[in-house]
Amino acid sequence: MTPLSYPQGGGNPTVYRSLRTPYIALNSDDTLTRFVKLPKANPVASPDDPVVFKDHTLNAEKKTRVRIHMPTIKLPPNDGTRIPIIIYYPRSIWYLSFWDTDMTYILTSKLACQVPAIVVSVEYRLAPENRLPEQYHDAMDAILWVREQALNPNGEHWIKDCGDISRCFLHGCGCGGNIAFFTALEAARMELEPLKIVGNIMNQPMFGGIERTSSELQNCADPVFPLCAQDLVWEFSLPKGENRDHWYCNPIVEGPHTSAINKLCRCLVIGFYGDVMLDRQQDFVTMLMRHEVQINAMFHDSGFHAIEIVDPEWMNYIVEIIRHFIVDTENKP
Repeated sequence: MTPLSYPQGGGNPTVYRSLRTPYIALNSDDTLTRFVKLPKANPVASPDDPVVFKDHTLNAEKKTRVRIHMPTIKLPPNDGTRIPIIIYYPRSIWYLSFWDTDMTYILTSKLACQVPAIVVSVEYRLAPENRLPEQYHDAMDAILWVREQALNPNGEHWIKDCGDISRCFLHGCGCGGNIAFFTALEAARMELEPLKIVGNIMNQPMFGGIERTSSELQNCADPVFPLCAQDLVWEFSLPKGENRDHWYCNPIVEGPHTSAINKLCRCLVIGFYGDVMLDRQQDFVTMLMRHEVQINAMFHDSGFHAIEIVDPEWMNYIVEIIRHFIVDTENKP
């Protein structure tokens, strides 16, 4: 990562750049200027489209939204059967919104169509303007919003009429995987009936720590997400004054989250051997097993972090892994 001096506005901010990541400028008031805008997904559905979507306000005060993806095979009229609900926390690198981008739409529409399921993609607030645990609060807002829509006679009709809130899955990629884990822990402490979370899916979850692991040292110059960029992102997102051994970043350390780990339902963790965070993710799986969590771990001996963004074949493969996990979870007694 190369720090560059940027001459305009915001008290002479510092601009950071790394290969394949957007330019950002850290302003003197601890906000970011985000220079690159990612392509938005705003397709107009036609009668033969396999998936349609619509947006709803999640929390007006926080300015958060959700995007609901619905497979058209379940649009009325239908046979009365209900399909599972996937509450999805997209990548964001903590500081950049991906929730309504083309890349997120491709993934969520594939999940909706192929599982099939209703997929609720969640917009959560960004760091450093909003530091952890604010993102976990937004993630929980989405679970409670889904529950409210199902129980309210005037609720969102796709969820109320076609979704099965007793078959909900939390799913996240990258830092969204981190969010899915901590939100699942909070949900396990709460009375959410009749909503029930039956599975947690974490694709390349983002974790860190102070002591360097072998995979971090071997892949520190990763072209997609180098180690120096990860360190900077954690500096932006962790509570002020905390280091990378805070449990939000390093869940292996003891913390207030530890006592709830054994309450988690079945988990799927997906990773790649070229990912800087591989050792963190494998240690995470070991921790879940130590707490007797039912775990499916899929680590591939090729690939790299966020490979599904640039390789459609890997995206299709990951979607298929998730589909099998959901079907297998629902078939277990």
